[in-house]
Amino acid sequence: MSRILLKKKIMIGVLIICINLLLLSLSAASTNDTASFGKEKVGLLRSLEKNFDMRGVNAEEIKENFVDCLLYRLMKLAHMSALAAAIVKEDKVVWTKGFGVYDRENNKKTTEETIFLAASISKTITATAVMQLYEKKLLNLDDDVNKYLPFSLRNPNYPEVPITFRMLLSHHASLATEPNYPRPTFIRMIPGDGELEHYPDPFLKEYLVPGGMHYTPRVWEDFPPGKEMRYANIGYAVLGYLVELISDQTFETYCREHIFDPLGMHNSSFRVANLNQSRLAVPYDYHAGTYYPFMHYDTVDYPASGLRSSVVDLSRFLIAYMNEGMYNTSRILKEETISLMLSPHYDSGKHYGLGWQLKSEGSEQYVGHSGGMHGVSTMMAFKPSDNVGVIYFINERVLNYREQFAFSLIKQLLFWKADAL
Repeated sequence: MSRILLKKKIMIGVLIICINLLLLSLSAASTNDTASFGKEKVGLLRSLEKNFDMRGVNAEEIKENFVDCLLYRLMKLAHMSALAAAIVKEDKVVWTKGFGVYDRENNKKTTEETIFLAASISKTITATAVMQLYEKKLLNLDDDVNKYLPFSLRNPNYPEVPITFRMLLSHHASLATEPNYPRPTFIRMIPGDGELEHYPDPFLKEYLVPGGMHYTPRVWEDFPPGKEMRYANIGYAVLGYLVELISDQTFETYCREHIFDPLGMHNSSFRVANLNQSRLAVPYDYHAGTYYPFMHYDTVDYPASGLRSSVVDLSRFLIAYMNEGMYNTSRILKEETISLMLSPHYDSGKHYGLGWQLKSEGSEQYVGHSGGMHGVSTMMAFKPSDNVGVIYFINERVLNYREQFAFSLIKQLLFWKADAL
């Protein structure tokens, strides 16, 4: 037996043992015992990182479908009905695949062209639209947004402090993190009938301004804008509305003309009516052995969370950011603008740029955005160190520790797979 073959067999054996230990441990873990499971996760992840590191192994030694098999196992473990994933390197998509079923009622198999709700990944699109207007000198990042809005946006606790584009983009506007604001938000979308019109102004004013129908003091934090970071979806709804006001186009039309069409993202939209209905992934909630489907829905804060796209489409957008604003021959932003967006702007927001999350995991830096809403969990990330990125969507909201751990392992597996491509 050759040394290479022996090395491969040993490696695969170790991998199988580790993944089986992982599955057994996760299956036995109680989601109520957060402390012990947290320690379990750390130990298992260290074991996986030690034994699963494929970077030192030649691509020929790795079975083509080995990582795919692990992905299927993790999907089963976390009760994921569908998974679509893509890997990009430099300026190319090098791998895409769909797993599972995206519409269980009609037994529709997932492909890389299946369209998912992207959730908070939407913020990267909205930030791109704002920064395009910035490049055209139609706004300044430190402008008071009241210069453009038809109502006054101020934290009533600090009415003298202006709120700027930079603050909204980096979640420093002193808006509260995910308060229980009223959401005339989850609205059934019936193609051609009853779809939510995308003009959020009445809701924004009634929600954000004291005295409004939906206003509550919990909307605002008790510290001035610019001081601390608080992740706030509603701030991106304001940004989407500002794009409409400044560009004199609907937000959807602006994104179509200036982002989606130039990048060839023809299966991406903030409006369900603009998409192929038969390819939309049904959002599910799994409970006690049953998958419960949600109706397709929209929200009034759609610039923060309402994008629907495929991993193939979104990979083109990610490539543009990985390559200083260019995808093929299309430029969506200048190189210096990309650098500005992928940098922190406040001491308290070192893990967030302008619309992009900035994360460190060990010695590795990641740039991207995650997302989660009813019936969907999403991830888009790349490593600036080697310009390798991954995107994956599932049509289930990961909630318990087992599901969250499985979801995070998918990212690691995809980056390992990328090393072998």
